[in-house]
Amino acid sequence: MPHTRREFLKTSSLLAAGTAIQGCVSLASSGDYSQWDATTMGQLVNAGKVSADELLNEALARLVRWNPILNAVVMTHEEFARQEIANGVHGPLAGVPFLIKDLNTYLGGTVTTHGSRFFRDAVAERDSYLVERYRQAGLVIFGKTATPEFGKNTVTETLLWGETRNPWNPDYVPGGSSGGSAAAVAAGILPVAHGNDGGGSIRLPASICGLFGLKPSRFRTPLGPANGDGNGMATQHVISRSVRDSALLLDVSRGPEPGGYGAIPAPARSYVDALSRSPGRLRIGLMKTPVIPVPVDPQCSVAVEQAARLCESLGHYVEEVILPVNGMEAYMAAGKLLSLSSNVAIQAREKVLGRKVTPDDIEPINWQRYHQYKHVSGEEVLAARNEQVKVHWQIAEFMRDYDVILSPTLAVMPDKVGAIGPQQPVDVVDQKASMYSLFTLLYNFTGQPAMSVPLHWSPSGLPVGVQFAGRYAEEGLLFQLAAQLEQAAPWWNKTPQFPA
Repeated sequence: MPHTRREFLKTSSLLAAGTAIQGCVSLASSGDYSQWDATTMGQLVNAGKVSADELLNEALARLVRWNPILNAVVMTHEEFARQEIANGVHGPLAGVPFLIKDLNTYLGGTVTTHGSRFFRDAVAERDSYLVERYRQAGLVIFGKTATPEFGKNTVTETLLWGETRNPWNPDYVPGGSSGGSAAAVAAGILPVAHGNDGGGSIRLPASICGLFGLKPSRFRTPLGPANGDGNGMATQHVISRSVRDSALLLDVSRGPEPGGYGAIPAPARSYVDALSRSPGRLRIGLMKTPVIPVPVDPQCSVAVEQAARLCESLGHYVEEVILPVNGMEAYMAAGKLLSLSSNVAIQAREKVLGRKVTPDDIEPINWQRYHQYKHVSGEEVLAARNEQVKVHWQIAEFMRDYDVILSPTLAVMPDKVGAIGPQQPVDVVDQKASMYSLFTLLYNFTGQPAMSVPLHWSPSGLPVGVQFAGRYAEEGLLFQLAAQLEQAAPWWNKTPQFPA
């Protein structure tokens, strides 16, 4: 059976102490594991050249080594993973070790905390539809990754689990809210991990940790059961080192869910097949400043300008653009929709526990937001959704003339650990955290696909990603461009070193 809360707390203490788990047999001596992406691992297991147990052992050994430094994984489910393997794993990703984010995604019989003390004992009754699809594809889930409380911060630090750090430099944050997943992948614990994205939560940590992260279009992957459309903002996918892993994971997870009411055109071919096709000569709009004009860090500007030149060298047409939207109105509406989603979750938890939430249950900034949005009217919600529809239409019209919009992923470089954590004053967290998502949040609001691509490293050695956004439902074109960029400016061998 999956771990109970007592069992995963015991395992977490073992990880913190650096204790080995169940006599792991290591593949590290050959260096092979570090060179395999998830696609390769699945092929090797299906060919009988490596076993699922060997891969899990290596992932756990690397977790024991890295996690005391990073705090990327907050729960382990080794017993569940061993039982999955014993039952037989099948599919294109058979035996590949995998982690899911501890937010809005459920593995039946295990705790999902959403990074919150209020949910510290919330056991899921069943798997999410997305988790069902991952397991059917052969992925072996062995734990959950850190997230800020309710995913509402752009760094991954909580009063429940503590601070998550960046393997490139542990003094710095890995971003959020999928920061635990990004840190684990960047450290080489595993090649790909789950994330979800309501305002940049896949792309921001992918950028900060030197990884590839694609946010699919609204309705491309399931959010349920019974989660609707995530207020029109949220979607789910993965953070990976290779582009083809992201494509394969989207192939196995995409499609309508039972009871789902959203519609999106199916791709003409599989995303993996799209990788072998040229994107052609693309018309790329270069967006150097966000729709709320603020200064952009010089390293972020350097990254996007270099990316623009790289795209031109590949034959694409690039010209600078300004998007035709009122950024402040759009972002105010988006913030309202995001905050209301956590209010609904808190109120549902109150009913389960039979008591009201208190300031000791949730972090100060989310306590403030809970009361700030507690009495939002139906008219205000409808106005926010109408603004969303309007902006989606404005960008769709604008992109009749462009295939892709290129921008920095972030307007700022990452902060040091603790600078935006829950122990800081609420106004400091609000102001600093909002700077991270100034380029990313727009595409959650419109529902378009967007990806962060690791094309630049700062002089200090920190990764700096750039963002490409495509037209709605055109993930295939983004994958084609990403594959081209991966070949032209490969990042596979750029990996962080274990700290001295």
